[in-house]
Amino acid sequence: MSASESSSVPPPASPAPAGAGVDADAVARAKREIQSILQQIGGLSRSDISQDRYYEELLNKVVAALAAVGGAIWTLSESGGLQLSYQINLRQTGLIENPIAQSQHGRLVHRVLHGETGEVIAPHSGFSSDGQIVPGDSDDQAPANATDFLLVLAPVHNDQGPQGVVEVFQRPGARPQVQQGYLRFLEQSCELAGDYLRSRRLLHLADKQSLWEQLESFTRRAHEQLDIRQASYTIANDGRRLIGADRVTVATGHGGRLKIQAISGKDTFDSRSNVTTMLTKVARAVARTGEDVWYTGDTSDFAPQVEKAVEAYVDESNTKAMAILPLIDRRGEEDEAPEAIEARRAKPPRVIGAIIVEQMVDNRVPDGFRQRVDVVRSHSETALANAQEHEGLFLMPLWKLLGKALWLFRGRTLPKTLTVGALLVGLGLAAAFVQKDFTLEGDGKLRPEELRNVFAKVEGTVIEVTARHEQHVEQGEQLLQMRSNDLEKDLTVVRGQIQEALTEADTLQTELLEPDLPRAEKEGKDAKLARVQEQLITLRAEQQLLEEKQESLTVVSPIAGQVITWNVEELLMGRPVQRGNVLLEVANPDGDWILEVEMPEKRMGHINAALREAGGELPVEFLLATSTDTKLQGILTSDGVAASAEVRGEEGTTVFLKVRFDQQAFRAAAPDPKVGAEVKAKVTCGKRSLAYAYLHDLIDFIRAKVLFRL
Repeated sequence: MSASESSSVPPPASPAPAGAGVDADAVARAKREIQSILQQIGGLSRSDISQDRYYEELLNKVVAALAAVGGAIWTLSESGGLQLSYQINLRQTGLIENPIAQSQHGRLVHRVLHGETGEVIAPHSGFSSDGQIVPGDSDDQAPANATDFLLVLAPVHNDQGPQGVVEVFQRPGARPQVQQGYLRFLEQSCELAGDYLRSRRLLHLADKQSLWEQLESFTRRAHEQLDIRQASYTIANDGRRLIGADRVTVATGHGGRLKIQAISGKDTFDSRSNVTTMLTKVARAVARTGEDVWYTGDTSDFAPQVEKAVEAYVDESNTKAMAILPLIDRRGEEDEAPEAIEARRAKPPRVIGAIIVEQMVDNRVPDGFRQRVDVVRSHSETALANAQEHEGLFLMPLWKLLGKALWLFRGRTLPKTLTVGALLVGLGLAAAFVQKDFTLEGDGKLRPEELRNVFAKVEGTVIEVTARHEQHVEQGEQLLQMRSNDLEKDLTVVRGQIQEALTEADTLQTELLEPDLPRAEKEGKDAKLARVQEQLITLRAEQQLLEEKQESLTVVSPIAGQVITWNVEELLMGRPVQRGNVLLEVANPDGDWILEVEMPEKRMGHINAALREAGGELPVEFLLATSTDTKLQGILTSDGVAASAEVRGEEGTTVFLKVRFDQQAFRAAAPDPKVGAEVKAKVTCGKRSLAYAYLHDLIDFIRAKVLFRL
């Protein structure tokens, strides 16, 4: 990498004019500054930065320390020639415009590269044929400095020999001692650069060794799996570490019908998520084309269907770069005859999957990235082709199971197998033929048999609550008082209308008593009086109805008993209610109690059949949640089965069963029963085999969900 030719140079460490005298303090200060810069270069050489960045930092520090005009770093290329790796103000030397000067300068750099020490070359001077530096223009073929600058050059060596040359463009005119100081500083800097290159080479060797170890591990683990999902999981996770990518995804299938099998870093994934669905579409689109796709931000060269799928996925996942590579079954291609090769190329490739490699942070492709991807892809093709062929064998799961089971019948294991087999047969026979009580469980609640809901007969607002929880009340006793503004308004209006009608009727009757009233007028007033009297009858009937409704605003108990609604006043005070709303419940706890069991509808077939077989009665055993040490017995009759089912939250559709039981035994077990106390009940539905008694839910499920659908 080269810096701009106009890039600025940091201010000189000791800007004294050439030849000027300096005192001892200035010399000491300059030495300290030089040592500080060398320490900085040493720290830079021990850091883990890229080679281009290192050359940039090194040359900037060297040029700044020597207060030079510029400089250049020349390194060996792979072909063995010199290449410019970094420069500062190279254009000011005039070498770019002068080919002859370039040639002389190149020979000069080569001479320093293969020498043991550096050189200080004055402007317009060069080496003679006997190797001496001579002033003036030299032979065009000789190593020379054809610039107006003093050139200070030093080689960079590591344990493998010369690696490059660092060159400084210095102003001429400095004393020889100062020039030698330039050279010593530059040589020390080049020694540190050699240490950097040596450490970098060792690190590269270590990385290479680690890469080979990862490749060996990946190859072994990928090819040892003959299960497609396991092989895909290994390829995704081990392949990601080998490639150095952020995420690797493996899809398998045939042709364009691919399915995501594994995503690196995830044991499981949601195949219906947006990202997975879009990634599946990308893999299928690329598989149909059979061509490799490398995305780094531009999709203009992609096929339309691939472009659409990739852009949609990138927008959803924020991926910066990705490679989607079809996996093709290439087994046997190396041994094919030329005619077979031509025939195969004429056909579409047999795509068995795809591998998707993603970079989430940077869209730049690192060095060696594509080569590592190709290695992973090659091994993935072979491993997945073998796995697909293995799983495609007829009845392979059955053969695997039988193969694993053979050890049960070998050597010392055989007697144990026979013993366990006999035991299992015995258990199976017992489960099929031994009978036990077939019981069906359900949750239930206790309540008095005499229980009434208190409803609101009219619409209104509760203004007074006289009832309290667990208060004993008599039949007809007031529980709460309501008020209805609309009802009062209607009653006031009706009463006013009645009064108006009465007044009008009195007036008409008085007028009819006049002796000289004309006959026609008398008949008209008689008719009007009749209409008013009919209106009075209607209004009085409406008044009676409204007064009855007003009486209904006083809510009374329908039975003698106990208020069982909790926190009545807080629940109802000031509450507006509609006609038909349940306000509270009143029950008679001193009378008989019953058990209401919520039985799942799916079990009612067993209960109904058992009721028919048993003559209409089934025994019920139940356990109170408040008294778990006593089991009580009850009877379920056909009349106790509700005629319809109801949906009850998490329990689903249930049917109410009303169970009666011995009241004395119940009172002994629960002297102070609570309404709504929870109960676990078991309804005995005759005798069934052990297997059916314990597995009836599973058997019913198979019958309803599996066999019936078949």
